[in-house]
Amino acid sequence: MKDSQPPCTRCKKRGLPCTVNKSLQMLLESDSVWKEAIERKIHDLETGLTRVSDHLSLPTVNSASDEDEHDDDHRIAEPLRMPPPAQVSPQAEKHTPHNFEIVMDPDSGPAAIPGSVVSPVLMGGVEPDRAEHDVIRRGCVTLEEAQRYLDVYQNRLDHFLYRIIGDRRTLAQVRAASPLLLAAICAVGALHLASPAFEKCYEEFVAIAAAHTFSRRNTVDDVRGLCVAAFWLSSISWTCIAAAVRISTEIQLHRSIFKALTGDRTHYLRTRLYYLVYVCDHHFSIVFGRPPMTREDDAIRAAAQFLDTENAVEDDSRLVSQVHFWSVGSEIYATFGIDVERPLTRHMIEPLRRYGIKLDNIRADWTERFSYNKYVGNYPRKGVGLHYHFARLYLCSMAFRGIGQPGFKSSDVALDIDEIANSAILSATAILRAVVTDTEIQSYLNGLPTYFDVMIAFAVVFVLKVSTKYSSSVRIDSGETRQLVAELVSVLKGVTASMHPRHLLASVAHGAEKLLAKCSPQDLGPVPANAHITMSQPTFDEGLYDMSYAWNDNSFDNFYMGEFDFLSNQDTFSNFQPDLRYQSLPQL
Repeated sequence: MKDSQPPCTRCKKRGLPCTVNKSLQMLLESDSVWKEAIERKIHDLETGLTRVSDHLSLPTVNSASDEDEHDDDHRIAEPLRMPPPAQVSPQAEKHTPHNFEIVMDPDSGPAAIPGSVVSPVLMGGVEPDRAEHDVIRRGCVTLEEAQRYLDVYQNRLDHFLYRIIGDRRTLAQVRAASPLLLAAICAVGALHLASPAFEKCYEEFVAIAAAHTFSRRNTVDDVRGLCVAAFWLSSISWTCIAAAVRISTEIQLHRSIFKALTGDRTHYLRTRLYYLVYVCDHHFSIVFGRPPMTREDDAIRAAAQFLDTENAVEDDSRLVSQVHFWSVGSEIYATFGIDVERPLTRHMIEPLRRYGIKLDNIRADWTERFSYNKYVGNYPRKGVGLHYHFARLYLCSMAFRGIGQPGFKSSDVALDIDEIANSAILSATAILRAVVTDTEIQSYLNGLPTYFDVMIAFAVVFVLKVSTKYSSSVRIDSGETRQLVAELVSVLKGVTASMHPRHLLASVAHGAEKLLAKCSPQDLGPVPANAHITMSQPTFDEGLYDMSYAWNDNSFDNFYMGEFDFLSNQDTFSNFQPDLRYQSLPQL
């Protein structure tokens, strides 16, 4: 080109237009600028996707590692790629038909458990990055908030359930132990402190628990976390305890009793955790008409021996007293079943009396064994009395089975049924009077597990039903009964005024008030308010123990046949509007 200006000599001779192309250097410089811009965009995109996947607990997408970029000749950005099977994301483990193998154990003796010689051994999987599920790291709660929730849990709530987390721990120790346990403590603590963060903590716990569903590396602290949630978070209690029972069985907690009896502290802690799982399972199985998932195995039969070990403390005695109560409950459930339409017969009366005697003995044996507790006052002793009346009401309410059906209260059992029915009334009213008259018990209500709230609710429904639908076997002061329920409503409204609106007891208070209002004076008939009612023929309707029958056009589930849940009766309790998300939570 003349003077470095187009056209060039060649193009000029041929009469062609001449266009100057960029030099190779210019091309390389332009390509480098473009590549750097694309790398920045890809990095920003990866950062955004990581945040989204962390929030939704989805598998992460990894870019090329920094180790591959040490050589200038290889500084070209690699395309996004999924991790190989051996590097599963922290949020989910790979479950394929080929990531385990069966190992025949040559050291097993001829009396070994059959499945122990072909136990699956994991291959290719990695321990999930549990730090990714830490609610503090995820920004759901601050360190200060988490410390407050842990304090209220360890200084109060945990002592109602005989110390689920065992020895006292710092926040750092809880975080290191299990993100599931931390999330459960934060959710339960926020609920009982009426914190506005409860909703977020609750949803976070559900997400973390769901992410751990198929994990094969769960720990005893994960079981503790599920128990904490099951005892206090009513909406997901059954789901949580089902997962806890499964995991505790997988990690063989029920077999630790043998070494616990020899003084091994690790197995002592594992055994007491198994007892907690057993008690929690029975809280949400027997009283809801479900077969318990835990059985009367060696660990349960050795509960009394467990207290003789060198590691046992008073909290263990309280725990074992519960094991004894629920062991009898299991026998009652197995003996009488759940058919509420079948009247009691002659051969059922004597077993029922024997179970009543067992409950009496448990109450007598344990009530005076417990002393004042610096965290929960006289609850250890008073709790025995409440549990006794809960169990006694469950047992004696069977006197009303089959009422109105042919064969109900036949001549050979009439007097026995009268006696048993009156015992049910006494236990139900004892429960309500304990709440109404004992201010210390009232102070426990914002802390006791969900089971107490449910049994208080059932006692209310029971006494109102009996006082408005008379029976020849029951003598009851209807006016006094209504007054007792009215006083209970007043107490519950006062107690729940400072509670979180999602606390189950707040629903019970609203429900009891509505139910009392619907039990109008005309339902009591023309009988004077203070008269004792006795009638020659049973006039109970068939719905006494089948609450699915309409009572004043409102449906109630039978407490022992299905979930008796005030949250599900929105027509009846029009002033209470539950968050429907709590009715359709993801299953663990």
